[in-house]
Amino acid sequence: MAKFELKLPKMGESVAEATITSWLKNVGDVIEADEAVLEIATDKVDSEVPSEVDGVLVEKFFEVDDVVQVGQTIAVIEVQGEGSVQSTSIEKHDVLEVQDKTITSEILPEVNESKIIVESTLDVSVVSNEERFYSPLVRNIAKKEKVTQDELDAITGSGSEGRVTKNDILAYLKNRVHQSSVPPVQIIKPIQSNGISKVPTQSPEVNQVQPIISSGEDEIIEMSRMGKLVAKHMVESVQTSAHVQSFIEADVTKIWNWRNKVKKDFKNREGENLTFTPIFMEAVAKALRDYPMMNISVKEDTIIKKKNINLGMAAALGDGNLIVPVIKNADQLNLIGMTKQVNDLANRARNNQLKPDDIQGGTYTVTNVGTFGSIMGTPIINQPQVGILALGAIRKVPAVIETSEGDFIGIRYKMFMSHSYDHRVVNGALGGQFVKAVKDYLESWNSDREI
Repeated sequence: MAKFELKLPKMGESVAEATITSWLKNVGDVIEADEAVLEIATDKVDSEVPSEVDGVLVEKFFEVDDVVQVGQTIAVIEVQGEGSVQSTSIEKHDVLEVQDKTITSEILPEVNESKIIVESTLDVSVVSNEERFYSPLVRNIAKKEKVTQDELDAITGSGSEGRVTKNDILAYLKNRVHQSSVPPVQIIKPIQSNGISKVPTQSPEVNQVQPIISSGEDEIIEMSRMGKLVAKHMVESVQTSAHVQSFIEADVTKIWNWRNKVKKDFKNREGENLTFTPIFMEAVAKALRDYPMMNISVKEDTIIKKKNINLGMAAALGDGNLIVPVIKNADQLNLIGMTKQVNDLANRARNNQLKPDDIQGGTYTVTNVGTFGSIMGTPIINQPQVGILALGAIRKVPAVIETSEGDFIGIRYKMFMSHSYDHRVVNGALGGQFVKAVKDYLESWNSDREI
C-alpha cells in the first residue's frame, strides 16, 4: 500500500495558518477523491480541506482546535498500490504544540501562587490590528497567561514581517515570571477633620461593571465563531472611523423595466440570473473611478490610494451572519462578467465554500439592506476601507415627473441609498458627490442597452 500525506493547502498570501474546527473523517474511514476530510478556520473565513486521492484515513496528526501551518502534514491516507509516503514523514513531536494545558506546565517555571492572584482575576483579550497580526495560537497563549494588549504589542517579533511567534511570547512569559513581584498594597490614610478621622471614599469616577443577571427562564446562547468575529470587527470599526452618512433617492424605473425585458433571454443564453446587484455594482465601480479618493484606506497619518477597484459585496450566510466576498478589478468587468462574479460569490458564500482570497483586498463595500425590506440603513464601514454604500428596497411610489409640457404625478420605482464614510479623511462634499454620481449613473440607464 502507498501512503499519501494530506497537507494544509495554501489559502492566500496573507494566510499562514489555520485552526482545525472539526474532523469529518475518522481513522479507518474510506475517503474518495475531492471529499472533505476536515474543516478549518482562519481569521478570514471557514473552509474545508478535501482529499486529493481515494483511500483510507490511517493517521491524524492534529486534533480539533489545533493550529496548523500552511504546508504541514495534517493526516496520512493509505491508497492502493506500492510506494511510500510522498514526502518525509513527520513525527508527532515535530508538529506545532497548541494544547493549552502544556504551555505553563512544560515551559514556564513554577510561580508562587500568591504573586499572581491579582493577574488571575483579569479577563484579558487581545486582537490583531492593521499593524500586527497575531495567530490564534499566540492569542490563546496571551489569554491563558493574562498578557494584555499593550504587553503583546510591545513584544519584538522574530517571524515574517515582525510577527510574534510562539517562541517569542513564551520567551517573554519566562522573563515576565522571573521579574514578577507582588504589587504593593495601597494604604489608605485617614483624613483628619475637626479631630475626627475619616477614610476617603472611592472616587465616583471609577467605573463599576454591572453584572448581567438572567433568570432561570432565560435562554443562554453561545455566539458562533463567525458571530464573535463580526462583533469584534464592528466594534473596532466604530472605534476607528468617524462615521457620517449621506442619503439620496434614485429613480430606477428605467432599470426596472429594462431588466424585466432582458432577463429571460439573458438566462437562456448565459445560464445566469440577472439580478439588480451587478447593475448597481457597475454604477458604483464607475463612480469610484470618477472619485478615486473614495477608494482609499488610512494608515496612521497617511492615506493609501488604491490602484485597483475591488468591490466588497455583503452576503448573508445561512446562520444569519454576513460575509463580504470581493469582486476584484470590478471596473474592468462588463455586465455579463459582473453578473457571473456576483452570482458565483453569492452561491459559494451561502454554501460556505469561499476561499480566504475571496474575501481579501476589498477597497469599497456595497450592502443590500433592501433584501430584508429596509428602505435605508446606516452601515458600519468595513475596515480598513473608508466608505460603504447601503442599497434600500426598490419601492413603487407616486412621484412628480417633470416634462417639457409641465409636471405631472406618475408611478415610479425608487430606492434610497445610504452612504457611510470616514469623516477623518472624507468630507461631506466628497461623500455626497460620490453617492450622487452613483444615482446619476443609475438614472441615466440606456433602456435600449444590449447585453
